Amino acid sequence: MTPKQEKFCQLYVELGNASEAYRQAYDASRMKAATVNVKASQLLDQDKIAVRVGELKAHHAERHDMTVDDIAKMLKEDRDFARQCETPAAAVSATMGLAKLYGHLRDKVEHTSPDGSMTPKEPRYVLVKKDAGNG
Repeated sequence: MTPKQEKFCQLYVELGNASEAYRQAYDASRMKAATVNVKASQLLDQDKIAVRVGELKAHHAERHDMTVDDIAKMLKEDRDFARQCETPAAAVSATMGLAKLYGHLRDKVEHTSPDGSMTPKEPRYVLVKKDAGNG
C-alpha cells in the first residue's frame, strides 16, 4: 500500500467522506467533483483498501470501547422504544441501521445520471446477498 493510499484510508475513517479523503490524500485540485467521486469510489472497491479501512474502523471502535454488538444492542433498544412510542419512521431508521451494521445493506453510489448530470444526494441502498457458505 502506498503512503497516499494509507493516508486516504485514515482520512476516510476519520471524516466518513471518501471524496474529501481523496482530495486531502491526493492532488485533486484540477479534478472535477465527479472525477474525485469516481476515484474515491474506485479506491474503496480495491480489496487492500477495504481491508485496511476495516482494520482502522475496528481499531477506532476499540479505541472508543464500542463493538458491533454494543451498537446493535442500542439500535434494537431504539427500535423497540420507537415502536412503543408509535413512531414508525424512527423504528424504520433503527431497522435500517441494523441492516447496514450487519452488512445486509450497502450505500449505492452513483456518480452521474444517464443524462450526465450529478445524481441527487438522497441515499440509495443495495441489498447485499450473502453466499450460502458465508453466513
